[in-house]
Amino acid sequence: MTTVLLYRLPGDVITGYRISGHTGFAPSGQDIVCSAVSFLSITCANALESVAGIAPIVLQRDGLLEVHLPQGNDRSDTIFRVFEQGMKDLEAAYPKHIRLKDSEPPK
Repeated sequence: MTTVLLYRLPGDVITGYRISGHTGFAPSGQDIVCSAVSFLSITCANALESVAGIAPIVLQRDGLLEVHLPQGNDRSDTIFRVFEQGMKDLEAAYPKHIRLKDSEPPK
């Protein structure tokens, strides 16, 4: 199962996300759920820089992607809201393979 943690501050401000684990929907290279999660999360990270103008802090290794911002703006908030909606949609479609949770941002 893939776990998606949304880093959320008081006031419902999203500052980043952490994705860990493998969906286990299908064998590696054929897993459409993993592909969807990967595409959405990488697109969000890229848009934070290209659209919002803020270079995110990114940690990536096998089975883990962590993206967060030291500070955001209106554009980054919109990007994170679209990311959140996409992950909610994936979780609804594949509840045995994706879990979406809120978490405090890393310190």
